Amino acid sequence: MEEESIREASKEVCREFKTLIDERDLDSLKQLQLLILGRLQDSNAVLSHFNEYSENCFAEVSADFSRNTRLLKSMKSDLDYIFQKLRSMKAKILATYPDAFPDGSAKEVLDRRPDLEMP
Repeated sequence: MEEESIREASKEVCREFKTLIDERDLDSLKQLQLLILGRLQDSNAVLSHFNEYSENCFAEVSADFSRNTRLLKSMKSDLDYIFQKLRSMKAKILATYPDAFPDGSAKEVLDRRPDLEMP
């Protein structure tokens, strides 16, 4: 008996809720939700395609990028060695011939190149 009264009360509450909400408004909300769902699915498909495209592009470029990075590091090492040798040669020339360089260039010049490996 108590269950039946609860069931009747629930049905009455449902009927009252149905009178509060217009059926056309619910249909309109459903249509808008379906429209939004379709747009989100389209956007998801576009983003998935773009991710695949980006992954393929990265795969094509990553080998070249790695090779070029190794080449640049090797070039930097070579240039560091060359500048070290030049400084050594300049020091030897200055020791042997103190008047070999004009006044301003006889001083020890620090390497003013930026260190590209530092953040």
